[in-house]
Amino acid sequence: MRRPAFLEEMEPYVVAPYLRAYLHRFAASVSAASCDASKVGGGDVCRDEEAALRLKIVAVAAILVAGAAGVAIPLVGRRWRGGAAAGGGGSTFVLAKAFAAGVILATGFVHMMHDAEEKFQDPCLQDSPWRRFPFAGSIAMLASLVTLVVDFLGTQFYERKQREAAAAAATSAQEETAVALLEDGRNAGGEKREGAVHHGHGHGHGHENEAGPSQARQVVVSQARLKGLSTLLMAFFFAITTPTGIAVGVAMASFYDPYSRRALVVEGILDSMSAGILIYMALVDLIATDFLGQRMSSSPARLQGGAYIALFLGAIAMASLAIWT
Repeated sequence: MRRPAFLEEMEPYVVAPYLRAYLHRFAASVSAASCDASKVGGGDVCRDEEAALRLKIVAVAAILVAGAAGVAIPLVGRRWRGGAAAGGGGSTFVLAKAFAAGVILATGFVHMMHDAEEKFQDPCLQDSPWRRFPFAGSIAMLASLVTLVVDFLGTQFYERKQREAAAAAATSAQEETAVALLEDGRNAGGEKREGAVHHGHGHGHGHENEAGPSQARQVVVSQARLKGLSTLLMAFFFAITTPTGIAVGVAMASFYDPYSRRALVVEGILDSMSAGILIYMALVDLIATDFLGQRMSSSPARLQGGAYIALFLGAIAMASLAIWT
């Protein structure tokens, strides 16, 4: 594999001999050449690609149906309960959320992180740098921090929009009040009208603080408070995202060698990023929000205990699946 021209021109002046040798090893470690199939993942030598493809198709259909049902149940339940808030619901909904949080947490820690470490520790990859540095944990950590930044920026953007809308509403109310006062000066019944206007103005300020900081972040995280077509679109994209990703992966598998070093590195990076995002979502957006909030602390002790049991059951059940995969 020929090196880029600019690197060849700068080599005598910038690149030290030890760095040049390291770059050569790094380029070889991510080459697209196929590895020895007997060394890749142990059991991959006996892999039946046709059977695997059939199972992937079944998985796409199963995940699509499960995702659609999972997103439809809360929406239908909210409408049936008369438009309850997105974070509300009865005891069954609280227990289901706790169980789901445990499942997501175990998926990130046990499944995705383990798969990422397995890719980076594959015998086909060279010891340096892939096996001498904890790439899986480091990439997962960076993915979690990036998710935190995106979460923060989204919340800040939503809160700024809320403040701008409240300020615009207050300005409009003040203008209406000024016009009403001018008219009241010309009318004998001005006092009654002025009182009505001030009453309306005070009511408008009551909505200004409708979404506090914690509520604003919850709205951003859950795409909550959407209505009509927006809700249906978000539910649709939620249901098709994972099946679409699986289908794209199956299609891409026919264009590259899954036993190459480059494929191992790419899969390891993507698995690590997925692990970091899932761990952040489970701990921050689900567990911390539900278990450390006012709603859980004010709930009956029986519901609190049930929620913790459901959380542990979800995590243990999902972690136990690693034995069969």
